[in-house]
Amino acid sequence: MRLLPALSFCLFACTVRAFDIDDFLDRLDTALTISAFQDKLRARLSGTLDLEAYHFQQPAPGLINSSIDTLFNPRLTLFLDTQIGSQIYFFAQSRLDRGFDPSNHGAQVRLDEYALRITPWEDGRLTVQIGKFATVVGNWVPRSLSWDNPFINAPLIYENVTPIQDKSAPFSPLNFIYAPYYYGKYAFNPVIWGPSYASGISLSGRLGRFDYAIEMKNASLSSRPESWNVSENGFEHPTFSTRAGFRPNEAWNFGLSASEGPYFRPEAESTLPPGRDIGDYREFVLGQDASFAWRHLQVWVEFYEARFEVPRVGDADTFAYYVEAKYKFTPQLFGAIRWNQQLFGNISNGFGQSVRWSEDLGRIDIAATYRFTTHTQLKLQYGFQHETSGFGYDNHLVAAQFTIRF
Repeated sequence: MRLLPALSFCLFACTVRAFDIDDFLDRLDTALTISAFQDKLRARLSGTLDLEAYHFQQPAPGLINSSIDTLFNPRLTLFLDTQIGSQIYFFAQSRLDRGFDPSNHGAQVRLDEYALRITPWEDGRLTVQIGKFATVVGNWVPRSLSWDNPFINAPLIYENVTPIQDKSAPFSPLNFIYAPYYYGKYAFNPVIWGPSYASGISLSGRLGRFDYAIEMKNASLSSRPESWNVSENGFEHPTFSTRAGFRPNEAWNFGLSASEGPYFRPEAESTLPPGRDIGDYREFVLGQDASFAWRHLQVWVEFYEARFEVPRVGDADTFAYYVEAKYKFTPQLFGAIRWNQQLFGNISNGFGQSVRWSEDLGRIDIAATYRFTTHTQLKLQYGFQHETSGFGYDNHLVAAQFTIRF
């Protein structure tokens, strides 16, 4: 019974201290915003500081890259937003962290996003964007940053590593199936690698209750972060993705997404069958999404069907989905729950038998967030992952994230 008063006192103390920080951050926000030419040019530098801690069982779940069970993962993210008139907008995102995905590696600095956006007409019927930016597919990406995401990690489809390899082709069906047991997880790929900040060009807009977006990128949705740079991976084998949305009213939003493109990196060319090249093996993704908002409740769902054309194996199919709900109990406290599942199809093992090409997974995530002020929040999360086929391996994840936004 003594725990509740102690916890209440700590929460009160943190809240009082947070208001002092909040006042300083308000002044910093003003100092980092500039305008010129009668407000026709506006630029703002902002950012977030995320202090994350993870505790999990080995092997580490998702895209976490750590051989130890407890991981501290700090991250500083800086955003530059520049508006020139009403038609030209430029943005960039840079990070100082231990890797694009949580890891126990040393510090590194990256430029994750940079893009120029031009909107010729004020009604938003057409926007042209060029640079390095997040994919238009699905409805999770717009809320993927730490301040907007009700969870600390991504849905299963965006981080579950499969037997797909982009740096080399399997030399037999059995090699394809059992390779994950012999190589590190970063030799393999998920269906969609996080927000997929690949480089390219996009066209988007809104026409009444409908919206659309189409993009040409230099790498597939499954590609690893180093493939997203034009200097690393050019446009010889582009990927095309699109999303069409329909908003019947303020509460509902529906979307249909599709993507198609080669998933192998250039160094895989020498491992392909004779007479074949990278363009012969593609990733196909079809997605459906919906969201609903009513008072204090928000709900999001996404369904994805994906196919990889695998050399010497054939078509590898998988289906994944998640259902996510967030409820605001008070202006400062909200909770979220998410159910994820990914199912894998069968392939021939080369000896006349049909086998599943990876084990089916189910995962439940539960999170709570307390927003001390408009600049600081604390997020706690528990996740349980279970193989619903095969050996039935379980993995428990406990995580915490403290975010300062400025």
